[in-house]
Amino acid sequence: MAQAFDPSTSANSPLYDCDYHQWLRSTAQLLRDGRFSQVDWLHLIEEIEDMGRSERRAVESNLEVVLMHLLKYRYQADRRSPSWRYTLTEHRNRLAKLLRDSPSLRRYLDSCFDDCYQTARRLAADETGLELNQFPDQPPFSPTEALDMDYLPD
Repeated sequence: MAQAFDPSTSANSPLYDCDYHQWLRSTAQLLRDGRFSQVDWLHLIEEIEDMGRSERRAVESNLEVVLMHLLKYRYQADRRSPSWRYTLTEHRNRLAKLLRDSPSLRRYLDSCFDDCYQTARRLAADETGLELNQFPDQPPFSPTEALDMDYLPD
């Protein structure tokens, strides 16, 4: 029978601090074996929370790149290049994989879309040399368009 555990306590884990990979392997084995009282719960909980933050940061980062390239594509039509389309495809693929593996991240993408657009707008201005006010304040693309592998703005 599995031992009861209290997640508010944690073994002081020097392994976590000196060999993270081994700590992960040991923690997984302890969980598989049902040796819950020996699990470093505080670090395990932190790691799980960090995984969620990392996934959200990946959504934001990839979305910002997509939006920046969509802006460049629309507002610098004379400079369009295959590398811009490649970058759009690559980062859309990354987003598709994130959303496939964690469908609940779609809600997060929708909620951070406007903030990511504002970041992409500033990045596009910096990269193109165009004035920030040349890009619309509100996103000219929808989340659906941003994720659509075939969408390119006029």
